[in-house]
Amino acid sequence: MTTALIYLLVMLLVAAVVFLLASLVFGRGEELAPLAPGSSPTRLPAEDITGKDVEGVKYQVVLRGYKMSEVDWVMSRLGAEIDLLRARVAELEAERGSCGVSRE
Repeated sequence: MTTALIYLLVMLLVAAVVFLLASLVFGRGEELAPLAPGSSPTRLPAEDITGKDVEGVKYQVVLRGYKMSEVDWVMSRLGAEIDLLRARVAELEAERGSCGVSRE
């Protein structure tokens, strides 16, 4: 019984030493320095967002999160909707301008 406990303690000690050595040699495995808390790499223009801006949004990669393909689909759909709405607004403004109606 005591021999089994000694083997178990030696195995745990060896595993701990190997883990600590690997941690020191390889670090955390990050290629870039971590971002400051509360910051994000996600960028959008302050105004006049277009469909291309929405489709180009990138998120931080995390262990648990949303399914990337679903996020991409939603962003694509939102980008198309923004472009459609902008085109409709431009069309309506052109119609209003050609009618000579001025808004005061």
